[in-house]
Amino acid sequence: MINVLIADDHQMFIDGLKALLKDLPGINVVGQACNGKEAVLHCKDNPVDIVIMDVNMPEMDGVEATKELSRTNKNLKILGLSMHRDRHFISDMLKSGASGYILKNTGKKDLLNAIQTLYSGDSYVSEEVSKILLNSFLKDSAKYEVNERLSGRESEVLECIAIGLTTLEIGDKLFISKNTVETHRKNLLYKLKAKNTAELVNNAYKRGLIS
Repeated sequence: MINVLIADDHQMFIDGLKALLKDLPGINVVGQACNGKEAVLHCKDNPVDIVIMDVNMPEMDGVEATKELSRTNKNLKILGLSMHRDRHFISDMLKSGASGYILKNTGKKDLLNAIQTLYSGDSYVSEEVSKILLNSFLKDSAKYEVNERLSGRESEVLECIAIGLTTLEIGDKLFISKNTVETHRKNLLYKLKAKNTAELVNNAYKRGLIS
């Protein structure tokens, strides 16, 4: 029997999910929580195999609760369940320690599959979530793709820009002219697909080009 805890701040949804799980073989709903804090406390004192965790909840959201539970209970599996289709919500849950993520429009069959898959020790994301992650990855790859590798001098200029040096200061530091600095700056903006200096530095950090 798989012991399941439902954590969601909408009682109507909890009731509906409990009714759905009641008819599924091998599933035992052992409790409910209306926020992440309650979920963490429940798991400390009760045997729970899987927590079906909503992302947005008061007091402690699903991401923070997942981090805490992953830290304190290595055997517990977290299944993110949310209406949010944004990649950031999905990746935040998975990075925090969730073993799976499905959407609230998921059918009974997929829900059972997700629970059984997590219980067996594997990870699970629904087909729709997989498409969201893939599409987001492709968009990000296109957005942040460097058209050409940065030259050594461009990397030096980028480091100087990141620490806030002016064009004149960069020129003095690297022993190059103001016009040369500006040329490198324009090339960097183009290669990192940035509209201004702030966006340039931000994109460079995201790509790990500067630390």
